[in-house]
Amino acid sequence: MRRIDTVVRENWKRKVEEIGFGFHTIDGTYWDESAYYSFNSKQIEQLETATAELFERCMEAVQFVIDHNLYHFFRIDPKFIPLIEASWNDDNPSIYGRFDFVYDGVNPPKMLEFNADTPTSLFEASVVQWHWLEDLQPGADQFNSIHEKLIAYWKYLIPYLHEGDLYFSCLKDNEEDFTTVQYLRDCAIQAGLNTAFVYLEDIGWDSVNHNFVDLTEKPIANIFKLYPWEWLIKDDFGNNILNDRLKTFWIEPAWKMLLSNKAILPILWQLFPNHPNLLASYFDNTKLPFDFVKKPLLSREGENITIVKNSGVLTFTEGNYGSEGYIFQEYAPIPAFKGNYPVIGSWVIGCEPAGIGIRETKTLITDNLSRFVPHIIS
Repeated sequence: MRRIDTVVRENWKRKVEEIGFGFHTIDGTYWDESAYYSFNSKQIEQLETATAELFERCMEAVQFVIDHNLYHFFRIDPKFIPLIEASWNDDNPSIYGRFDFVYDGVNPPKMLEFNADTPTSLFEASVVQWHWLEDLQPGADQFNSIHEKLIAYWKYLIPYLHEGDLYFSCLKDNEEDFTTVQYLRDCAIQAGLNTAFVYLEDIGWDSVNHNFVDLTEKPIANIFKLYPWEWLIKDDFGNNILNDRLKTFWIEPAWKMLLSNKAILPILWQLFPNHPNLLASYFDNTKLPFDFVKKPLLSREGENITIVKNSGVLTFTEGNYGSEGYIFQEYAPIPAFKGNYPVIGSWVIGCEPAGIGIRETKTLITDNLSRFVPHIIS
């Protein structure tokens, strides 16, 4: 695994905008093609194997939580437990997820967390870095079958859907989310699905028929939402889900509430102690007295993270998370490449490993100022 400096493409902004990538410079440089990471085939196999293995272990962990009624660790409102269990018992499929790994190219990848509900950087990993590869290194390879697997899995999902369009939805005034949703919608169209779009703010509730509707009062029978379940269930919208007579089919399914919550990390460690791809994780720090990371059960963009080393605070971030509680995870230093700290985002599409995207920062905690850097297999 090497980080290699390279020359950026002439008119690169125009090139990425032509393929629909308009948020390449959000908060400064986001898409960064001044360098790339090079992996050999053995390293890619190691990442792929770890991804498949951890996804299976996560499925076992969900079953364990349900079987042993461990929802209190996740701080989930009890009234939504039947919704979670119904989606799990009905085998409602998941379209995607992203594991975040610490990896140096030598030692086994270590799972930092599983972005299981609303993972970001999908379009960048699937399309943008592939076009970069085709432009600069045609004939080279990349661990990236995301696009093909998305189309194939949307086809697989068709029998699960209710009659009617599959709606795609996100919040207004968020270019990144809108681009991701439109990309996923395009893949679904290529798979033969009838689709529609509605902003989350524009979804209505038919109080007579007790179902969700779009702006034309048309019932919403199926919906992909790029919006976290933990936010969805905290307002009246969430209560309407429980009263929905149409039983709208949700993607991602409600059981993803368990995997997107960092409480799953101590559960995984309890079930699979000393697993080579897991970091020791607990609900308190008494078993990790020296080097550990304190993480909120629910957080985004690296907020409210504290790294403790040699019993002292090494670094921390502020934010708006932590009210639900924290977990404590063994500290695994991210390797530095010329002062850059990369986190490997390894994608699961359906139930299969599908490719990687790399975000790097100049700090030890990956945050909203991270840069997306492409990769090749050499």
